[in-house]
Amino acid sequence: MLRFRPILMTTMAALLGALPLALETGTGYELRRPLGITIVGGLILSQLLTLYTTPVVYLSFDRLRLRMRGKQRGVVGHGAEPAPSGA
Repeated sequence: MLRFRPILMTTMAALLGALPLALETGTGYELRRPLGITIVGGLILSQLLTLYTTPVVYLSFDRLRLRMRGKQRGVVGHGAEPAPSGA
């Protein structure tokens, strides 16, 4: 949730900046309209992909970090078995 707002604000700023290209009807709009539609569509698609993949990547890295931390703790004994408890 911490990263959601900056990602959304950046995408919305670019998307709103490209809307005049997509909605324009003045002289030469035939050349600029496809560019505007492509930019708007690409930003919407990339926003959806970013909102889906960013949490997945962060969770994967967190799991990898925890796995690596667990292996480092196991290395402390250098292969020696722990002493039996309850004896």
